[in-house]
Amino acid sequence: MSLAWQQQQERGSRTSIRMMAWVAQSLGRPVARTLLYPICVYFFLGSGVARRAIRRFREQVLDSPVSWRDLIRHYHVFASTILDRVYFLRGRFDLFEIQVHGLDALDRELAKGRGCVLLGSHLGSFEVFRAVGLSRQHIEIRVLMDEENAPLMRELIQELNPSAAETVIQIGGTDTMLQVKECLDRGGVVGIMGDRVMQDDQAVVCNFLGREARFPTGAMRLAHAVRAPVVLFFGLYRGGNRYEVYLESFSEAVQLSHEQRTTDLKQWTQRYAGRLEAFCLRASDNWFNFYEFWNDSH
Repeated sequence: MSLAWQQQQERGSRTSIRMMAWVAQSLGRPVARTLLYPICVYFFLGSGVARRAIRRFREQVLDSPVSWRDLIRHYHVFASTILDRVYFLRGRFDLFEIQVHGLDALDRELAKGRGCVLLGSHLGSFEVFRAVGLSRQHIEIRVLMDEENAPLMRELIQELNPSAAETVIQIGGTDTMLQVKECLDRGGVVGIMGDRVMQDDQAVVCNFLGREARFPTGAMRLAHAVRAPVVLFFGLYRGGNRYEVYLESFSEAVQLSHEQRTTDLKQWTQRYAGRLEAFCLRASDNWFNFYEFWNDSH
């Protein structure tokens, strides 16, 4: 996996995003969803790099030819989760059927009072976790994000739900670790994505879907530094208004020995890559890394 995602510009304009958010809130979800297919066709035709990357990913996962209809459907799944983010941010969870698996894994860790690191990915929707969090309103949820890479989405979140915007912790900030530790000390949850490399020297090569890809080690180093348990999260979109949320215990404590730190990092990260792979096989159309993921494609 490369740093290619950091060079990709955020798609869409401020006007179009605000217009879509207005349609979603004023005219309703059914009307907004009718606009998704023409939007998907527009981006399908205008994003050759992303289109080729998704084609190669689907061919790797499914081991079969991929048609243009398959690609349009893949874009549609992505667009659906972006649209639904508007409703999630507005607290309209009543519009959705959200089935949660493994909630006991999260409850067990939080009952210990240490907080936990919630390790997700760009497979499916991370925002749907707020539905789980709000059903347990005592849970403090903070999310580590690189807001500088998505300024339009940052503005949308600020407009739709300022309180949600305040829960974001900027990655690489001067007080990032302090904010993380304070949240965990209060028994809260800190969410982080584990599938996009931020710095090339903080990544390891893992086997992923039968090929080598670079994965970031930041989540593992964070879990080790704060001595917090790790719970995996996957929020899969299943069509219509249906989501499936999966929570899994990953580790009570990520241990990195001084003598073989690099080896330990690779083992922990490979374990994560293995679970991500398993869920990719369940829902390949939920893969939202629209760039070349494997090393041998550069």
